[in-house]
Amino acid sequence: MKIATWNVNGVRAREAQLVEWIGREQPDVICLQELKATREQIPASLAGLADYWSYWHGERAYSGVGLLVRKACSPAEPVFTHPEFDHETRIVSAVVAGVSVSSIYVPNGGKDFDAKIRFLEALIAHARRMAGEGQPVVFCGDLNVAHREIDVHPKERKDTVIGQLPEERALFDRLLAEDLVDVGRALDPENDQLFTWWPPWRAMRQRNIGWRIDYVLASTAVAGRAASCVAYREVGTSDHGPVIATLGI
Repeated sequence: MKIATWNVNGVRAREAQLVEWIGREQPDVICLQELKATREQIPASLAGLADYWSYWHGERAYSGVGLLVRKACSPAEPVFTHPEFDHETRIVSAVVAGVSVSSIYVPNGGKDFDAKIRFLEALIAHARRMAGEGQPVVFCGDLNVAHREIDVHPKERKDTVIGQLPEERALFDRLLAEDLVDVGRALDPENDQLFTWWPPWRAMRQRNIGWRIDYVLASTAVAGRAASCVAYREVGTSDHGPVIATLGI
């Protein structure tokens, strides 16, 4: 199963790019973040994709997540749900082929750092519950934390800025401790050029001076069947690049 995640930084601004990318890559599951649009504002070319069930969970000009599931993987429309800690339209989940897949957009924390910490703590508790129930999961999205030093270009490393703070990284460690694997890093452990977000100035993207804050996290049993997990710097004009994982589901 091919699972893709992309913070598009405005679904309407990236409409044509998304349609072309979906047609080319044909993921089985698509997790989108930062829609910046209500359900009514989603372009018809995306909301009406014939091969996908789709769920759009957004607000006008802010936040928002989407989840699209190929009908070939789920003949009946899946049940799309939100855990109780969801706020500001930041998470949507569906069970596909027995695996709970979530599109997640963790708060940046710049305006309300405490809200970010609360969200991460709630996500950890959610992962613990799912593991306790024996439910395999795939958490995809913009988690807004660069987990380790290797996940930030040396020119951008500063452990006093939000996204790299020790307390955020400690929470990420706790999340992974709930039977989760960072699939991209597990498959490419020494790559110090593996980034998914670039500051939108001074040609940082072209120079690949960025951070890795977009992830595919999977339950250990699922991650053990991962064939690939690739970040695409060259795709699109969002400040994030998409990440696509191929998992043996």
